[in-house]
Amino acid sequence: MKQLLAIKKENADLEKQVNKLNNLLSIKNSVKLMLLFIFLGHSINTNAQDRLSFEDGKSYILKKVSVTGKVTYNEQTIVTFAGLEKGQRITVPGEEISNSIKKLWRLGLYNDVNFFVDKIEGDSISLNLHLTELPKLKEVKIVGVKKGAVEKLIKDNSLTPEKIVNENLITTTKYYIENKYKKEGYFNTKVHITTIEDTATINHVNMLVNVDKGRKVRIKKIIVEGNSQLTDAKIRNAMKNTKQKGFFRKGLLNVFKSSKYIKEKYKEDLGTIVDKYKENGFRDARVKYDTVNYNKEKNNVTIKLNIEEGKKYYFGKIDFLGNTVYSDTYLNRQLGINKGDVYNGILLQKRISDQSKPDGDDLTNLYQNNGYLFSNINPVEVSTANDTIDMEIRIVEGPLAYFNKISVVGNDKTNDKVIYRELRTKPGDVYSKETLVRTIRELGQLGFFDPEAIKPDFENVDPAAGTVDIKYNLVEKGASQIELQGGYGGGGFIGTLGLSFNNFAMSNIFKKDAYKPLPMGDGQKLSLRLQASTYFRTYSFSFSEPWFGGKKPIQFSGSISYSTQYSNNFATGRVDKTKSFNIFTTSIGLAKRLKVPDDFFVLSQAIAYQHYDLKNYNIGLFTFGNGSSRNLSYTIGLSRNNKGLNPIFPTYGSEFSLSGKFTLPYSLFNGVDYGNLKNLPDYKLKSLYYIEEDANGNIVNIGDYIDANGNKVNDPANAAVDQAKVDQKKFNWLEYYKIKFKAEWFTPIYEKLTLRTLGEFGFMGAYDKNRGLVPFERFYLGGDGMANYSMDGRETIQLRGYPNNSLTPINSNGEQIGATVYNKFTLELRYPITLKQAASIYALTFLEAGTAYPDFKKYNPFNLQRSAGVGLRVFMPAFGLLGIDFGHGFDAVPGTTVKNGWETHFIIGQQF
Repeated sequence: MKQLLAIKKENADLEKQVNKLNNLLSIKNSVKLMLLFIFLGHSINTNAQDRLSFEDGKSYILKKVSVTGKVTYNEQTIVTFAGLEKGQRITVPGEEISNSIKKLWRLGLYNDVNFFVDKIEGDSISLNLHLTELPKLKEVKIVGVKKGAVEKLIKDNSLTPEKIVNENLITTTKYYIENKYKKEGYFNTKVHITTIEDTATINHVNMLVNVDKGRKVRIKKIIVEGNSQLTDAKIRNAMKNTKQKGFFRKGLLNVFKSSKYIKEKYKEDLGTIVDKYKENGFRDARVKYDTVNYNKEKNNVTIKLNIEEGKKYYFGKIDFLGNTVYSDTYLNRQLGINKGDVYNGILLQKRISDQSKPDGDDLTNLYQNNGYLFSNINPVEVSTANDTIDMEIRIVEGPLAYFNKISVVGNDKTNDKVIYRELRTKPGDVYSKETLVRTIRELGQLGFFDPEAIKPDFENVDPAAGTVDIKYNLVEKGASQIELQGGYGGGGFIGTLGLSFNNFAMSNIFKKDAYKPLPMGDGQKLSLRLQASTYFRTYSFSFSEPWFGGKKPIQFSGSISYSTQYSNNFATGRVDKTKSFNIFTTSIGLAKRLKVPDDFFVLSQAIAYQHYDLKNYNIGLFTFGNGSSRNLSYTIGLSRNNKGLNPIFPTYGSEFSLSGKFTLPYSLFNGVDYGNLKNLPDYKLKSLYYIEEDANGNIVNIGDYIDANGNKVNDPANAAVDQAKVDQKKFNWLEYYKIKFKAEWFTPIYEKLTLRTLGEFGFMGAYDKNRGLVPFERFYLGGDGMANYSMDGRETIQLRGYPNNSLTPINSNGEQIGATVYNKFTLELRYPITLKQAASIYALTFLEAGTAYPDFKKYNPFNLQRSAGVGLRVFMPAFGLLGIDFGHGFDAVPGTTVKNGWETHFIIGQQF
């Protein structure tokens, strides 16, 4: 009995120690108990005096901390993380141990942390830290989804190698994937995640994510009740993201919407139904109740809506209160709503403040564009009599606001002066929202920053002082590009290698430290380009400075290039390098931003010189195979560009350009009678010669010629030289003029779905009809617009769905002779897939039509070659624009009678 009591007493003492230690240690319960029994085990083997000192905590000098368990970090690193040092005085139990455990837990690397007492020698103590690390991720495998989706799921959930695998990672990954596919209409998505130990690597696991999306939940039917003013079809069409299954619904074709059921989108669409009624005067309309019945067996839902329409209202008297800057008449004209109009609450709100358009034509922008940043406009219904609603537009104008401090952040490479000279928001100027939006647009069009990330922050907004600070947040993107352009044209592969430095700094060209790899930051553009194929090559260099002189937006540009082209047989592809055509080109130009009619206009001028050198090059239009031509031209152009905000994917605005290219009218002052060029000193031409060749290329027949004495000449060689002399004389200095017009609009259709409308026209004429049109500088229509494989100054015009240049006029021998007049029309529907900095991607579908003729007499602008198709564009800062188009030509190309059909076009390095 005494022995039993002794045991009970010992247990009572142990219980007291448990309570004591629980009060002392502010750590997790599992850790408290572990420390408790460690120290109790030690204290049981000591005498009563030792136990008493232990209860109060005893001070020791830390002799050593050893680390055991599943760990990959070295021992010293872990001890350092724990905040323990050899020779440190610690209290056991005490705050030092508790804090160490907390620090290790906060690292998020361990699922078990334990301290043990190894040895106590006098006032020294050795501890053992036992850890179990959380496993790290080795590989991830996701099954049940398409291969293209796997990479995105891994990226979105940060399932990267060496990632710590804990319950939180598994849970968040599971919920993310389930919710992602539920939002896409897979209402019954289930995700199961398992981890398997990787035996080849210490403390690593492989993750298997099994995704069972199930079938999409479709909407079988949408039943509408209670409506009499709007038809069922109009109500269903108002639901932009929710539609019932079926290709046709009461005669309405809607192929762009999906019938999948997404709960969040459905709830939004209930609001759009009410908005639709408000647009038609039914202010009090509401969805009285709705039910969604899920059929598990057929995996679809039936939606039933009950509408309470209310009565139709009309606008009554509209009064403006508080306005002193603008008169009632002016504001009413800007509002555009009159007494007696059907009440439209949605339209009223847009006319007050259109949240969908930052530069909208509404009353709020009217005030804010003229300095009244602190203005507030609030429409209030003041009376309702029968079906008429009287309104008051209550305006608090507030004081004029001024821009104060303007700052820019995020430009690591671009010099401040390049940005600040583009800013239209100047300190001390009256605040203007329009000016702010314009600044954002122009910063985006520089090409140095991600246009989707440009964000102005309003700081230190002080209504009392009437000032506001603006800070522009910029994200720089790669401004330099490697141009890798490839394609087929004229029967061969054409390759282009180019380097474009779009943010070059000529001022730092002699500074060694600025080469990273080249001097950058001044907004200049430097381009080097090599283009070649088996039968031609061209080298070019160009430079442009957008602020010539540094004070005004005057762009200076200059370029120089040299090209060589060889004769080739289009049928066999063989190249004859004894027949060549060389061209040297140089040009300089200036472009100035105008202020009248507005500052979207730019006037540009350029002078260019080309020297064409032909060596045994008797093909196509070139009747003189040996000789040269010179082209000195002046180009003047007027353009207006207010596309915005993203130059890669503009969603609104337009661009118009009109240009004229002119040479000197040499025939007016050089004294040459081009109507009598056939009377040369050596030979007088009786009629135009005609050369007929046999299979071996020998001349077997030629037209009649007479020499200066009137004798018939049948020498083919001399006769050919005679005609060459005529053409050499005509085209020694090229004489012509070209007029070109281009108009382009961007119209938002729905959200970011954008319609691009384009029209083009080009015409080349001659000053002297006897001299005629030159064989250079002509228009070549058809294809991807990239086939610049002939260096005769031609302009290639894109018209997809047909081979390159195939819609160009041909002569009686089937040779393309180029057009002197053309027109083209395009409708292109674009939708962005992503507009992120790393890559901007958008899909498109298009309709195109165009025509080209050798002279204006034969020109018929309505006899068009038509095409349609789809395409994809990818813009990456390092490589420029990449794309592919699939076009179907509905008409025959010149010289054939069967429609062209499908063509594939690769777009590489072309402009937007």
